[in-house]
Amino acid sequence: MQQKLEIPRDACVLVGDGRKALLIRNEGDALHPNLQLERLLEAPDNPPTHLQGTDRPPRAVISGRRSAIEQTDWHELAEAQFAKDTVVALEEVCSRRNVAAIVIVAPPRSLAYIRKALPEALHRLVIMEINKDLTKIPVYEIERHLTGN
Repeated sequence: MQQKLEIPRDACVLVGDGRKALLIRNEGDALHPNLQLERLLEAPDNPPTHLQGTDRPPRAVISGRRSAIEQTDWHELAEAQFAKDTVVALEEVCSRRNVAAIVIVAPPRSLAYIRKALPEALHRLVIMEINKDLTKIPVYEIERHLTGN
């Protein structure tokens, strides 16, 4: 049975992945949540790796032996940058509304990037982190997933 999450009034719920983030506000109370989309962020287009950087990985000579250097993963770098941009938007919302609680919902890698980018002041406001990708469903479904209602 799913544990019911109580989201305080005016709390900010960040639902994100590497390409999309929803900043959602609870306009209801902890017992009767009413989640409303406050801000939607989307990452810019990221072309395939072969269209970015060089055509072949560079080579290095190590102890007299030639070796290939691993190619840069541009998509991973873009996902990390998007997480930083999302945290900046979250900071803006939290400071403007004086948010007292934050819930973060993201798949594992995105959650790690968000945690890394989160300043200590916001980290203290996080009441729950949920390892799920809910970015592709409507806000009312997100509310049901989080609160069990």
